[in-house]
Amino acid sequence: MKKKFFIIDTSAILSGKPLSFPDATIITSPGVSDEFHPGGRDFQRFELLKETGLSIQMPTKDSLKMVKQTAQKTGDDRRLSPADIEIIALALDINREEGQEATLLSDDYSVQNIASTLQINYQGLVQKGITKKFKWVSRCPGCGKQFNEIKKICPICGTETKNHLSQKKKL
Repeated sequence: MKKKFFIIDTSAILSGKPLSFPDATIITSPGVSDEFHPGGRDFQRFELLKETGLSIQMPTKDSLKMVKQTAQKTGDDRRLSPADIEIIALALDINREEGQEATLLSDDYSVQNIASTLQINYQGLVQKGITKKFKWVSRCPGCGKQFNEIKKICPICGTETKNHLSQKKKL
């Protein structure tokens, strides 16, 4: 039987849902930890999770690089925060170890999209979760040119581009 890990993002903590998994280890990244500041209910909840076993780990550089490259291919790179990239990379690291299985707990659809692309288990807490994989491209509202890779500024006319949904694939 594989050792189970649940990797939580900020939305999992903010959801207010109970995060107790007796047969699993709960992990997050330093980026998620940095999003909580002293004071308030959410900070107290985060501190309680740490006291009851939440572990904070930094993913490897190789996994971070793989997540960033995948996000560029799907066009989710503009939508993911550094903390999002870290938790996905943590899941990759855990899944590389024999006898271990990671599940991402996140309501963030871009996190779920990348997880699905990288064949990482994920689960929403409040939201249902994605039912299709997305591929985003850049489109210039100025000249109308579409770019398969994500560009912030149109190289043709200099206008700031917008993300545009290019493909939806069933999971």
